Amino acid sequence: MLRAFLRTTAARARSRTPRSVPDDDVLLDAPDDRLAPALVAAARGDYAPAAGLLSTTRERAEWEHRDRYATRLAAFARSRAEWLDTWRATAPDDPDALLIAARLAVHRRWDSPARAELLRQLVPPVVGAAETSGPDPVPWRTALDAARGARAGHAEFERLWAEAVRRSAHHYGCHVAALQYLAASSPGAHGECLDFAETAAQDAPEDALVRALPLRAAFTCLTSTAAVRTHRRRLDAAADRAIALSAAHPAADPWTAELRNLLAYVLLRLGRRQDAAEQLRLTGPYVTSFPWERDTDDPLGHFLQARADVRTEARARAPGHPPRGRAERSAPGDH
Repeated sequence: MLRAFLRTTAARARSRTPRSVPDDDVLLDAPDDRLAPALVAAARGDYAPAAGLLSTTRERAEWEHRDRYATRLAAFARSRAEWLDTWRATAPDDPDALLIAARLAVHRRWDSPARAELLRQLVPPVVGAAETSGPDPVPWRTALDAARGARAGHAEFERLWAEAVRRSAHHYGCHVAALQYLAASSPGAHGECLDFAETAAQDAPEDALVRALPLRAAFTCLTSTAAVRTHRRRLDAAADRAIALSAAHPAADPWTAELRNLLAYVLLRLGRRQDAAEQLRLTGPYVTSFPWERDTDDPLGHFLQARADVRTEARARAPGHPPRGRAERSAPGDH
């Protein structure tokens, strides 16, 4: 993490308009300029920068940033929790410390063979903490994840969902949690997942991250060849919507890195390799473990190989070979 932080500024300076970022300059899960100092300080045992960062996101109602930062800080605390322990001992009622602690508790139980049972025990205190969080929807995203892992019934999950959207109608993280619950509870309900995601995206403001939710739903469809064939038109529409959202942000932008990595992955799986090449270019040096970790324990290696393959194909096509249009997309699953 520290290596990535130290290289981030230099890599960003070289990649204002990225053309070909060398493999050695690619960064996996690099923090942005706001999160990086908090992580470095936490590695040294100092929680103050993390506390200041989360307090700012709460006061400014920056819910998408708050959710993402909470996730990254909780993930860091899984291996280095001393700073969080000190923070909680110093300020046991701090809502930001409670948020990280709840997210960490869910993370630690998620990989256990007894996940459902352990999370059932955790849901009440997590929900109780969320109920004291005022207008903040992010603790409710944690509660939704815990309920999903605990295999909560539809009525209970819908109750938590109602609390979340009452606080923020277009919060991306809460919508992702609901989409994942729907996909897990009805594994073959790809159409229903797309319905939910498309409705959420249509109702959202133009710049809202939740407008990328259909792309996340498309990702869930990739596990089934039949689903890809049945819903191919909708999957292409989800990708097109995400391409438009990507175009609204600058190249080599760490904030949109996960969107562009997911978009490139989906486009490759749909056989839209030229569109994927453009998103791989726009990512600049920023690679995210999700979604490349879906197929391998080496997400960075998977990304680099996919990028190399796309570049090789592009060189083979040019010059004198007309680009392949939408009607000539290859079959899904060729990547």
